[in-house]
Amino acid sequence: MGGSGSKAKGAWPFSGSGGGGDSASDGNEQSVARLKAPTRATPFVFTRRSSLYYDEDGDLAHEFYEETVVTKNGRKKSKLKRIHKNLTPQGTVKLDHPCIHVDFPVVLCEV
Repeated sequence: MGGSGSKAKGAWPFSGSGGGGDSASDGNEQSVARLKAPTRATPFVFTRRSSLYYDEDGDLAHEFYEETVVTKNGRKKSKLKRIHKNLTPQGTVKLDHPCIHVDFPVVLCEV
């Protein structure tokens, strides 16, 4: 769970500096901050990757099942078999309301 966080340690995408507390590299961090300032990331997320799939008929769902009839000892029994083939992911979905990014480094509410 929590796969949407960043894997880079010490680098915040929302700040101009690297996020480390080194005072020896302050000059380098300031020059990097000046270079990255126009391309700063926003703390809001407007899209996400969907977990839904389309099947051959164009139906949209999280999972697809096929009903199969199994005959055992002369008795017919219905089973559901999950379909894994011929499914295409829905792709990127635009969110109705923007969300705050997981890696946003500011406390929003303090109790």
